[in-house]
Amino acid sequence: MNKEKQSPDYAKMSHATAMSLGLMRGRMYRGAVNRCVNLLVHYPEGCSANCAYCGLAKRRPGAYEEKSFIHVDWPLFSIEQVIDAVNRAPHYVRRTCISMITNGKCATHTLSMTEQLTRKTKLPVSVLTSPTILNGDFLHEAKGCGADKIGIALDLATPVLFDRYRGKGVSGPHRWERYWQFMEEGLSVFGPHNVGAHLMVGIGETEKDMVDLMDRLWQMGVDSHLFSFFAEEGSGLDTMPQPPWSTYLRVQLARYLIESEISTPSQMTFDETDAIRDFGVEPKTVEAAIRSGIPFMTTGCVDENGQVACNRPFGNCLPDVRQWNYPYEPNQEEIELIQENIFETAP
Repeated sequence: MNKEKQSPDYAKMSHATAMSLGLMRGRMYRGAVNRCVNLLVHYPEGCSANCAYCGLAKRRPGAYEEKSFIHVDWPLFSIEQVIDAVNRAPHYVRRTCISMITNGKCATHTLSMTEQLTRKTKLPVSVLTSPTILNGDFLHEAKGCGADKIGIALDLATPVLFDRYRGKGVSGPHRWERYWQFMEEGLSVFGPHNVGAHLMVGIGETEKDMVDLMDRLWQMGVDSHLFSFFAEEGSGLDTMPQPPWSTYLRVQLARYLIESEISTPSQMTFDETDAIRDFGVEPKTVEAAIRSGIPFMTTGCVDENGQVACNRPFGNCLPDVRQWNYPYEPNQEEIELIQENIFETAP
């Protein structure tokens, strides 16, 4: 690989984004579209972190430039190609997001890319940050370069799990306390609900752990962006199964009720395994929420109209009628399937 092809002059782009922008051919299940230009900062030496579930982990076998991320290849494009494609994007593409990696060069180059994209395109720009390599100045600089939202991949629901799979347990550099400190700093710069936390369901936490975490974040002014664990081949957790679909559906519904301020963890009840057994509201309210389909759609940064732009089609599972995050409104068949499964007890 040409060592000069690296950020800030080049960026990796998700396969779905490349299809949406006409840079690669293909079509998606049920006519799904990717509404966010998902970019990844790139260096030939890669990421210095070693998160157990990540396709980009330092210790995952293979050359960095050949590693998949979220189960797909991320082709490399020049920033000029990206800008040109964004400016020709279909009307449904509503945001750009730059994802950082843990690399000492990344902060300066992310700012350069943010400035170019906000100056040369009309789409709002989010930055998925890497708190381990950043200080508070970065947040002010990113906002000055035009970013309007930031994301923080907290991923794990408890400090023990975070340390086990992202920190000392895998000889990784990330620390739970630093991520929370950075979220507080992000709120002070960008304001409430302009900071999002990525949360991954199914890596050893209980449903109550996740519910309590989502409520804590919401009370701070941080939005939860939910993902289901989906093992990356060759990663440290490649033999771990996805969480039961019913578990993920319940966590999704709990997030919706919390962030819609319809219910709280104190109103909900849990069984002996800390699985949700009652959402603390009238059955007709739960029924209406399920029937809307909204709780089960992807959560992520929104566009200027408040609609989710970062909808990550099929990032959590293979295309099928049963989705872990629906990138479109679930149809009647899918809603009925959700109703049939949401209260199932995990084996």
